[in-house]
Amino acid sequence: MPASESQTATYRSINSNPCSMCMPMGGILPFKGIEDAMVIIHGSQGCSTYMRRHIAEHFNEPIDVGSSSLNEKGTIYGGAQNLFHALDNIRKVYQPRLIGILTSCLAETIGDDVEGIARDYLKQRRPEGVSLVAVPTPGYGGAHSEGYWMAVKSMVSHLALPTKNHGGVNIIAPNLSPADIREIKRILSLVDLRYTLLPDISDTLDRPIARTYTKIPPGGTSIEAIRRMPGATATIQFGLTVEEKLSPGCYLQSEFGVPLYNLPIPMGIEATDMFVSLLMELSGSSSVPQTLAMERGRLLDCMVDAHKYSAQGSAAVFGEPELVLAVTRTCAENGLYPAVLATGSKSNELEQLLSPIIAECPQKVHFLEETDFVRIRKACRESGANIAIGHSDGKYLTEKEGLPLVRLGFPIHDRVGGQRLLSTGYAGTTIFLDRVVNTILEKRHNDYRAAMYRKFYRKIREETALHGEVR
Repeated sequence: MPASESQTATYRSINSNPCSMCMPMGGILPFKGIEDAMVIIHGSQGCSTYMRRHIAEHFNEPIDVGSSSLNEKGTIYGGAQNLFHALDNIRKVYQPRLIGILTSCLAETIGDDVEGIARDYLKQRRPEGVSLVAVPTPGYGGAHSEGYWMAVKSMVSHLALPTKNHGGVNIIAPNLSPADIREIKRILSLVDLRYTLLPDISDTLDRPIARTYTKIPPGGTSIEAIRRMPGATATIQFGLTVEEKLSPGCYLQSEFGVPLYNLPIPMGIEATDMFVSLLMELSGSSSVPQTLAMERGRLLDCMVDAHKYSAQGSAAVFGEPELVLAVTRTCAENGLYPAVLATGSKSNELEQLLSPIIAECPQKVHFLEETDFVRIRKACRESGANIAIGHSDGKYLTEKEGLPLVRLGFPIHDRVGGQRLLSTGYAGTTIFLDRVVNTILEKRHNDYRAAMYRKFYRKIREETALHGEVR
């Protein structure tokens, strides 16, 4: 049965324990990677409280998210006054240079024109040195992945200005860990290429402890750098699964003529090679830095060491589309083929991008999108998956099906260090493969011990029954 038929056969009109979160949750994250930025949810107080707590549990950092605190009166007469008050308070307390305004289900349902309210605020208040970026992110409009890309594209479309070519390169990153962003920056520094990375959460969502607490952490992409993005030589976007209407790279190409190179997340040999080769081409360098060459060699050595174990795995990979693509490609390079591929988002590109890998798989692959963990659990049981790779909500598969979970992506709530998980570049891929293979080995050894215990106790029961008959 083709993957699409499999998905139709398991269709239900409800989601139980969905494999994604709402749009505004994803929309908050990019603003946390902008220098001197703050974000407001135009909606009820509960929305921002829930999202703030959810993100803080993953990054183990203080997360401030403002709210317009819409109530019954605002719902009936419109929330412009609430949003005006919220913007006034945010400016007074945080002194930001950029405020992102995200909408909730409530604000979108009552039809508030947030773009218009933001324009009116700027005209009436005339705040000096403050930019407003309104982003439509109703919870029913998509998953947190779509909210993330919508926010990044809105930043670029609101802030970017025509600029003469400055010889730099734009790097647009998906929802990765701060450790992954730091690794991408390290690779860029080794190539000696001027760049603007958007967004940059490497310090803002994984900051060193400091005696003097600051409400807005230092770091992030500067507003001036975003304004200069149209003057770049090229844009590298890690967003093969992103629709054109949500793509900041496509916007820069269509509006300002900046050439776009859309690449997979640099994870695994092939994808990291593509990234490094493109950097060499854009920088005019003729040889790969020795540090990267050594790290690539170590990754190859890791693959040789691990392949006899990784081939014993049958993986259920789930999460955001771009990460599912990257993880599946990396696992397939090492003989670990997928049994289940799942995302809570709607992606028109993901299944097509994965089709060459699915075609090579020795078994049927269940492909699920806009899905939940009830469907994923059923697919895992039918396919015989023996390892899961994805965010913490996959612990449901461990509890119900006994599948060990390699935690990766967002959110990770039941472990510490989600912000420090590294999986990009040659070095990060090596660390990721070690984690996966060691999980496979641990399951194999545990299954062996459990089987031996069952055999031992069965023998005891048989002998007890036999002696009872003799007596």
